Amino acid sequence: MVVRSAQAVGEPDVTVTVIVHNDAERLPRAVESLRAQTHRAIEIIISDDHSTDDTPRVARALADLDDRITVLRLPENSGGCSVPRNRALDIARAPYVMFLDSDDELPPRAVESLLAAHREQRVDFVMGAVERVRVDTGRTSTWMPHLVAERRTVRGIGSEPGLLFEHLATSKMYRTEFLDRHRLRFPEGIHYEDQLFSAQAYCLAEAFTVVPDRVYRWYIAPLAAAGAASISNQRHKLGNVRDRVHVQRLIDEFLVETGHTDLRPDKDHKFLKHDFRMYAGDLPHRDDAWLAGFAELVNPYLATLAPAAYARLTRPERVVLQLVRDGRLDEARIAARGLAQEVAPRTVSAGTDGRLYWGDRVPATSAGRRELDLADERVDSGPFSGKLFRHEILSVAQGPGAVVDLVVRSYDPGLRLAVGPQSALLAIAPGRRRLEVPFRLDPVRPGVFEGQVRLDLAQAPVPVRGFVGARHPVVVLTQDGLRNTGPLLAPLGFPAMSTRVGYHGGLAPHDITVEPEPQGAGRLQIRWAPKGLPARVFQVARAGALRAGLRGGGRPRR
Repeated sequence: MVVRSAQAVGEPDVTVTVIVHNDAERLPRAVESLRAQTHRAIEIIISDDHSTDDTPRVARALADLDDRITVLRLPENSGGCSVPRNRALDIARAPYVMFLDSDDELPPRAVESLLAAHREQRVDFVMGAVERVRVDTGRTSTWMPHLVAERRTVRGIGSEPGLLFEHLATSKMYRTEFLDRHRLRFPEGIHYEDQLFSAQAYCLAEAFTVVPDRVYRWYIAPLAAAGAASISNQRHKLGNVRDRVHVQRLIDEFLVETGHTDLRPDKDHKFLKHDFRMYAGDLPHRDDAWLAGFAELVNPYLATLAPAAYARLTRPERVVLQLVRDGRLDEARIAARGLAQEVAPRTVSAGTDGRLYWGDRVPATSAGRRELDLADERVDSGPFSGKLFRHEILSVAQGPGAVVDLVVRSYDPGLRLAVGPQSALLAIAPGRRRLEVPFRLDPVRPGVFEGQVRLDLAQAPVPVRGFVGARHPVVVLTQDGLRNTGPLLAPLGFPAMSTRVGYHGGLAPHDITVEPEPQGAGRLQIRWAPKGLPARVFQVARAGALRAGLRGGGRPRR
């Protein structure tokens, strides 16, 4: 069903499609960002994927406000982004088209900037920078900033294959005639449709322009509940892995069909560095059954990738990949904790040639020995300050007040520490000054030490204006006057511990929570949240600063 405004007149320059499903709350924000565009000659199509909440009423109310808005409602839910986008493309009236998701926004000059680039010279599409905004913190960053830092026109993707990393369809304005001529539409019935659509657009385009202007505002909710998470945040589902691998195979088939097989090494590197890497970072948080299912899905595809794609990865990434391919899944989980934070393995094995390999046995194959070789890592060589150790918490117990008792195990697989007890510090800084708690690490066996440390968080020096945020304690070792600082990995399953700490001198009390870091390496994480009237004033001021930063298009002040 299509509902056009009775007052709609004139021909638009650009059609912007807003896809929505059961998102009545955020749809007005997305549409308002279009109504506020500095270029006014636009058509706005709200493409509703058969919402069952208040979205249809909200969409109609928005259309009543602006004669540029058309509401398209699908007769049944498609379960993805492709169908609502494609149906909107079928009725789009403008010579250029863009796509917007209902939970995101376009910055005010997005349409103006992209359209101006189109009018400078004939290209098939124009792409710009994407501003990522974390909804939990308000912090902003630029998606793939190195790819969009310089304004240029690219004559075919073969001249810049690294742009395959920028696979978002929403960061681009397409010439409608280009899409229609190639019958380029979003693949229906699958997820990760952007990746195939963008790969096809890159390969089919004779020329496209890159502008450094921010043209899309992408809101990221990394801690959203599983049921409300976006497709990209549903990596805990094996079906999500299956969909992603399926799309990669479709892209590979397209490259063969169109004679772009020379792009395979770059496209494969993108898959390993971006797609596989996201799942790899989650491995420490997955159970054995999930790991087994994951390996069954990805290993057949990994075997088809270009060897050159592996060679461009970092050693920690190659280690995790090889352990997954070798079926050493529990070890892959351990190794994955070193992807986000540099840490040593628990153990290493020496080959007959004297080379060190990751894990407790020398790999049986030449490929395994190549990928698990630690010769270029800082395990047994280099200056002490840069050497890699591994510090893990064996147990966490809440003591009196804000006291936390920890048992820490430190691994020195390169045997760089002297024989006997080691002096160590546990350090944390919620402000500019940091709390350092000394403790002793006693030898358990060669290369392994353990110690107990009592951390009184009431002693951590909080700034006079209070502190809100999270910090991660580090372990400091000293040798011959040199200091070595490393992250402290937590047990991933222990329940969060909270307490309230009062302060003198008018400083608001703070709730302090000790917990495992929910993502990534899983470090020990400590969060502070001020309470009471001073805290509310502090938080209101901070929220205002975040909003001001977003309105200004820059990074919010901290």
